[in-house]
Amino acid sequence: MSEFAIHSRATAPFAAKPFLEEASASLGYVPALLGQMAESPQLLEAYSVSSAIFRKSSFTDAEQQLVLLAISVEHDSHYCTPAHTRRARQASLPEPDIRAVRDRRPLSDLRLETLRLFAIRMVRERGFLTDSEVTAFLAAGFTRAQALDVVLAVGLKTLSNYVNHLAETPLDPPLTPDALVNDRRVA
Repeated sequence: MSEFAIHSRATAPFAAKPFLEEASASLGYVPALLGQMAESPQLLEAYSVSSAIFRKSSFTDAEQQLVLLAISVEHDSHYCTPAHTRRARQASLPEPDIRAVRDRRPLSDLRLETLRLFAIRMVRERGFLTDSEVTAFLAAGFTRAQALDVVLAVGLKTLSNYVNHLAETPLDPPLTPDALVNDRRVA
């Protein structure tokens, strides 16, 4: 596999620097994922802007992280699964729900399980959901706008998860407690 550089704010192409500076100010460090994306400032910008737009959706913080985690698990992302595990905890998604998503098991909360399944089906079926799947999503209290926001999340996670696969993104130290080993949580 070809090695992909992990850029710092000092080595990144000029157009990528503002996005890395923003991440560093927000998180206290530049995640390896963003450092690799910086090789293509356009990709880094698309990911950063899409992330900011998704955060504006009407999903709660916990629901957003549930969607992003479910998609990352479905994509077998070794980097984004621990990242969204951490963020799901910060968003107060209950630990049993986080573990269930990671283990590909149903959630006990029917509404959240409907959201998890909708996100997974969106990935698996490439958007070709059945009328009954959409009806179940709406019956759980979600909106058509939120169905489209799941499409946005799939696009966002496709960008990051595919970079993880292609570039073999190493885990940042804060993510290692939630690393995957054979698709199972280490800690």
